Amino acid sequence: MKAPLSPTALAALIEHQILRPEASRSEVEKACGEARTYGFRSVCVYGSRVSFVAALLDESAVKVATVVGFPLGAMDADAKRFETEVAVDNGAQEINVLLNIGSLKDGDDAAVLRELRDIVEAADERPVGVILEVPLLTHPEVCRACDVSTEAGAKSVIASRGFNSGAPTTEDIKMLRELVSASFGVVAAGKIEASTALALIEAGASRLGTPEGVVILRRINESGGGLLPDGRGSDAL
Repeated sequence: MKAPLSPTALAALIEHQILRPEASRSEVEKACGEARTYGFRSVCVYGSRVSFVAALLDESAVKVATVVGFPLGAMDADAKRFETEVAVDNGAQEINVLLNIGSLKDGDDAAVLRELRDIVEAADERPVGVILEVPLLTHPEVCRACDVSTEAGAKSVIASRGFNSGAPTTEDIKMLRELVSASFGVVAAGKIEASTALALIEAGASRLGTPEGVVILRRINESGGGLLPDGRGSDAL
C-alpha cells in the first residue's frame, strides 16, 4: 500500500478542471485563484480560455492544460492538429486529446496512430494525454488504445466515463495501470468524490483531473488528513 498523502501532496496531483461550457470569465479566474491557493498541478480549460489562463497563472508553478477534440473526438485529424497548434501558441503547457473512438472500432489503428503522432508533434515536446471513454470500449480496444498512445509518444492515458457522467472506477484505473509501463501516466478524470480520490490513486492513478479538487481537499482536511499548503486548518478555507 502506498504511503498516505497529505493534502499538499494530493493537491500537486490534481488537474483543476473548468470544462463546463457555460463557465464565465469570472469563474475561470476564480478557478485559477483556487489553483494558486491550494497548489494544484494545473488548470484545464477549453482552448478559447488558454491565453486568459496563461496570463493569470504567469510566474506561478501551476501549469496551463487544455483539451483537444473534446468532448467527442470525432472531428477531422487536421482540425485536432490545428487546435493543438493554436493552444500551444496561446500558452498551453499540457494537451489532453480525445481518442477517435470510431476509427479505433473500425480497426484502423494506423489512422489513430497517425492522428496522435500529429498531436504529439504539434504539442512540441509538451506532454500529451490521450482521453479514453472507457465504457464505450471493449477490453481489447482499451489494450489497443494504450498501445497506440504509447507508440505515438503520448505521456499518459486518461480514463473518462463521458462528459458530465461521473468518474472512472478503481477497476478502470487498475486495468489501465496493468496495460502501460510504470513510468507512463494514468489519469482519473471526472467528477471525483473525496471518498474515492485516494482509492483511485491507490489503484494506480498518477493524477486526478476533476472540477472537485477544492471539495476533495476540504473533506480530507476535515477528516484529519493533514494540513493545507500554508498550514491553515479547515476553518480558514
